[in-house]
Amino acid sequence: MKETESQGGTGGLSLQKAGSTGLSRESLMPEVPTGERKIEHVRLCLEEEVGGNGVTTGFEGYRFRHCALPEVNFDDISIVANFLGQTLRTPLLISSMTGGSAATGAINSRLAEAAERRGWALGVGSVRAAVEREELASTFYVRDKAPSIPIIANLGAVQLNYGFTTDDCLRAIEIAGASMLVLHLNGLQEVFQPEGNTNFSGLLSRIQEVCHKLDVPVGIKEVGWGIDGETASKLYDAGVAFIDVAGAGGTSWSQVEKFRSRDEVRRAAAEAFAGWGIPTAECITEVREVSPHGGLIASGGLNSGVDAAKSLALGADLAGFGRSLLGPAVQSEEALDAALARVELELRTAMFGIGAANIAALRTTRRLVRVK
Repeated sequence: MKETESQGGTGGLSLQKAGSTGLSRESLMPEVPTGERKIEHVRLCLEEEVGGNGVTTGFEGYRFRHCALPEVNFDDISIVANFLGQTLRTPLLISSMTGGSAATGAINSRLAEAAERRGWALGVGSVRAAVEREELASTFYVRDKAPSIPIIANLGAVQLNYGFTTDDCLRAIEIAGASMLVLHLNGLQEVFQPEGNTNFSGLLSRIQEVCHKLDVPVGIKEVGWGIDGETASKLYDAGVAFIDVAGAGGTSWSQVEKFRSRDEVRRAAAEAFAGWGIPTAECITEVREVSPHGGLIASGGLNSGVDAAKSLALGADLAGFGRSLLGPAVQSEEALDAALARVELELRTAMFGIGAANIAALRTTRRLVRVK
């Protein structure tokens, strides 16, 4: 990472030269007022127990049958993938996480640089703040850091019911330098969020309008409670190019908002939803069943390359990692690179262990079986 001057407006963040210096939890968090939502989300995801409770990803219900004679040279295993007609060096995605302040913009830059180096796709956090406040646009613009990879801009779908238009969607794409747009569905988070917008009525027709008017792929993602097959079918029929299931088993945003809320009733009620959601593995199989060829991203609680391998074998095109990369991204470039390299090595090793020489072979393997 290049040496960067302190940025004003949110208390400033001084990034030093690449290495173990620069971003850190201690230096990052106090720099920004706690009332600023995006940095508060980052702090809570790093410091509090915000995972779901009583619900898992479902990946533990599957295992690969080991192949002792893989007939594959490990060094020749290819993880090159294709997503919506674009070739990627890996079938892996850094999921939408943050942006909207000097500090979180620095995290975005670090994530973008790492994604470009290693050939991962990249999603940025909700660009709504920058659409509404031009001075925040630079915290989301990452195309200069990642010129060759797919970048996915992100907006809350519910904002289409609160005055956002197709032009605002285009602006979000422009701000991030993105090649795709994803609209996120986060109904339960909005209920428990102090600033929540909860009018989700009639959204499907508004999503359809955006899909038909934009000339880039438009996708839909959840934020941790999953998308089922019935809902996916409606979305694909509306013109959605891809779905990111973002299933249960990872971060629970009702838990995150519980820690932010000063409303004791909402804090207590949020606890009832700690185990809410559809396991990620279940989402993948349901969505792939209703659309054999629609774009499909698996995210929600993925922690390893073995999870990624299971996701791809279940039918996903890409495997997305979110909170498991946030800590390394804040720590240092080296820590983030090591985390991405570990996932890639685990994925290639899982493929070697079942004799899959490439992603096409992994996606058609018969060696992923349900655990009885």
